Amino acid sequence: MKPEQTSSSGVRSVWRSLRRNPTFWPLLALLVLLLYNVIFTPNFARLEVRDGRVFGSLIDILQNGAPVMLLATGMTLVIAVTGIDLSVGSVMAIAGAVAALLLTGHQQPVVVAVLLALAVAFVAGLWNGVLVTFVGLQPIVATLILLVTGRGLAQALTDDQKIRFEVPAFEYIANGSLFGLPLPLFIVAGVALVTLAVLYKTAAGLYIEAIGTNARAARLCGIRVHSVRLLVYGFSGLCAGVAGLIATADIKEADVANCGLYLELDAILAVVIGGTSLTGGRPRLIGALVGATIMQTVTVTLQMRGVITEHTLIIKAVVAIAVCFMQTPVFEQVLLRLRGPAVRSP
Repeated sequence: MKPEQTSSSGVRSVWRSLRRNPTFWPLLALLVLLLYNVIFTPNFARLEVRDGRVFGSLIDILQNGAPVMLLATGMTLVIAVTGIDLSVGSVMAIAGAVAALLLTGHQQPVVVAVLLALAVAFVAGLWNGVLVTFVGLQPIVATLILLVTGRGLAQALTDDQKIRFEVPAFEYIANGSLFGLPLPLFIVAGVALVTLAVLYKTAAGLYIEAIGTNARAARLCGIRVHSVRLLVYGFSGLCAGVAGLIATADIKEADVANCGLYLELDAILAVVIGGTSLTGGRPRLIGALVGATIMQTVTVTLQMRGVITEHTLIIKAVVAIAVCFMQTPVFEQVLLRLRGPAVRSP
């Protein structure tokens, strides 16, 4: 075989392995979006340093997308065990309301307010897990219950009023910086790294994948399916709690009517774009984070171009459909047809 043919065969082999990786197409879509903006959107790639902190559209994408990235992190594990969590937006509102009440009405230290708010969010996630694993409700029904009652509970706690506060130490969670970058980026990175370590360095990752692939077989192998599902839902609630604290600290008030509203849909969409199957199986956490970044990149791009909100939602839906289609066998067949018939080497 000639060297040129060997090189060509190697390139084809690499390309074949890349396109079969579920994370490849979301990454490619994100790179295309970023490249388009760098070329056609004025000042998109511009970064400037003010008071020791970096500002720019690229930073805004990561900072504003942090809540959805956190929700997508927890949602990835839930979907991997064949579940769904529609309540994460309401859990965000609950966590924000609890923190604001503790900081204002009870004058608690910031550390106490944060820990108690996260504890409440974790318990809310466990509640979903109890309904799914022990009561036997379908995940979409169980979490829909908390979706409705959770926001109502948050409104009851705050008397349906916005709770304003001026607590610099708490506001630092959303508006602070570390090494010149927004603190939420480091929070997302920390949660993601811990999650990846659990998934790939402990048996928990194998348990989650086994349950998502075949829960009955996993149970027969000795895996405590109910316990794993319970903890996964609790972790999803915890991630939602962290996202709620960031969202609340960012606007310096607990706005329970709008905090996390519809973000559960963005999180689910990010997970699907990232390559995790809704039927369960292997969790694709990196892909989910890329999917969340894609959605936020589209949002920032359209905002910079003055596109109205209604059109923004439509365009985001089209982009999501396109990225999901790129991961289907139908798209692979289209690529094969475009390549034409394969030429065999002599």
